[in-house]
Amino acid sequence: MHLWLTRASWLALPLACAAAIGDVSTGWDTAPRTVALAITWAAWGIGLVALLAPRPTGLTAIRTVAPAFAVAAVVAVAVGDVSTGAAVGALVATLVAATLVAMPACARAAAAGIAYGDEVRQPLRSPPGLYLGPIPFARAIAVAGVVAGPVLLADGSAVAGAAALVVGIPASWLALRSLHTLSTRWLILVPAGVVVLDPMTLADPVLFVRQTVRSLQGADGAAPVPAGTVDLRLGATAGTVGITTDGTVDIVRLSGRRRNGETIRPTRLLVAIAAPAALLAEAARRRVPIASS
Repeated sequence: MHLWLTRASWLALPLACAAAIGDVSTGWDTAPRTVALAITWAAWGIGLVALLAPRPTGLTAIRTVAPAFAVAAVVAVAVGDVSTGAAVGALVATLVAATLVAMPACARAAAAGIAYGDEVRQPLRSPPGLYLGPIPFARAIAVAGVVAGPVLLADGSAVAGAAALVVGIPASWLALRSLHTLSTRWLILVPAGVVVLDPMTLADPVLFVRQTVRSLQGADGAAPVPAGTVDLRLGATAGTVGITTDGTVDIVRLSGRRRNGETIRPTRLLVAIAAPAALLAEAARRRVPIASS
């Protein structure tokens, strides 16, 4: 239901924002206005494809595009000559779409879109500290790097436009690559057991076959981390799940700025996921041992 609501909100964006776009672009030269509209429609189309066929790549794209639309609506209302009705429609529509896209249900749908056979992928929660600067900054770079060059060139600023393209396109690609890492972090239930796939904390995906898993357990995210427990949550506490193992599985944990690997054999790991109750219920159905909280 959430995914269908998100799709409906995205389909409504052109209608809700048409009046505001018309008001704010009045007086623009034809060339930059045409380029800006073309980029806007292309971004909206990318978002539509991402919602109709959810995949991690599409999740990265739409979670970059949707906030950009909301910011553009706020800026247009603040500095442009936009009528009250058009302003309210644009602000409400873009903020609703951006909010729905940011919710975990979209990430779960994207993860399920590339699931193999009988496996369940549950996204890991993003580190909350990244939302205080790195994520918004990376999204801004990703959008500005694509938009600035073509619009400047269309406006007749050849030197500035060329410079923006040379600098902006690589910067946008690097920003999107970093953002995409957040879309590919999962706890996965597979027929053989449990997989932790997290390129931010682990050098490689780790499979804990069912015989090595002592239990999965919901945990208090605010509780102190016991000695000997490997914490892979990166600051996220909501939805904490503990994985207790027999200590026979090697994992290569990334640490330090150089991302050097440290091989360890943990007996307990902590991860933070979006829907722990659903995952634990599915794990129990698959005969993975579940411990009471």
